[in-house]
Amino acid sequence: MTALLAGATGLIGRELAASWTGPGELHLLVRRPVPVAGAAPQLQRVHVVDYTALPALPAADEAYCCLGTTIKVAGSQAAFRAVDFDAVLAFARAARQAGVRRFAVVSALGASPRSATFYNRIKGEMEQALAELGFAGLVIVRPSLLAGDRSALGQPQRPAERLALALTAPLATLIPRAWRPIAAATVARAMRRSLADARPGVRVVESAELQEIGT
Repeated sequence: MTALLAGATGLIGRELAASWTGPGELHLLVRRPVPVAGAAPQLQRVHVVDYTALPALPAADEAYCCLGTTIKVAGSQAAFRAVDFDAVLAFARAARQAGVRRFAVVSALGASPRSATFYNRIKGEMEQALAELGFAGLVIVRPSLLAGDRSALGQPQRPAERLALALTAPLATLIPRAWRPIAAATVARAMRRSLADARPGVRVVESAELQEIGT
C-alpha cells in the first residue's frame, strides 16, 4: 500500500508522517527539504516539488492532501487561492495520473462554494472540483479549530488561533463536538481510518465525526 502525502510540513501532515508504519512506502511532497522522521522513517521518501509544475508522481494506491495556508500568511486572496485551490487540484490530478484511487483532503468547517466568506468559499470550490476528478473514493475532512504546536514546525504564530484555544480550553467538554477545537493528531488518525473504509464515492467527515473516529 503505497501512499502520497502533500503538506507534510503542516500540523496534520506532520502527524500523518510521524505515525506512518506502512505497510508500504509514504512519499512526502514538500516545497523545501525536510528531514524524514516518524515511526518508520525507512518507509518514507521525500520529494521536493513545485506545485505549479509537478513532475510525474510515483505510482500509489492512495493519497493525502494537507495543503493549506491563511490569507494573512499568503499575503493576498490570490496567493491564498494558489495554495488552497490551485496546488490542491494540481496534486490531485497528478495523483490520479499516478494511479491513486482513494484520496483524502483537509478542508474546513463551513466550507461551501456558496459561502459569503472568501476562505470557506475557496474551500468549498476546492471540494467541488475534487469531486469531479473521478476518484473511486474521496474523503473530505472538515476540522474545526486545530490544536497543535505550530512553533515546532517553524510556522508563524497565529494570535487569534492561540487566543481562541486558550479561551475554549477550560470549556472544551461543554462545547458541542461540532465546534470544539480538535487536535491535529486526531484529524490525522481519522483521515487514515476513513480512507481505509474504502467507501465508494464522496464522503464528507465533519469535525464532530472526526473527534469520534480519531479518538
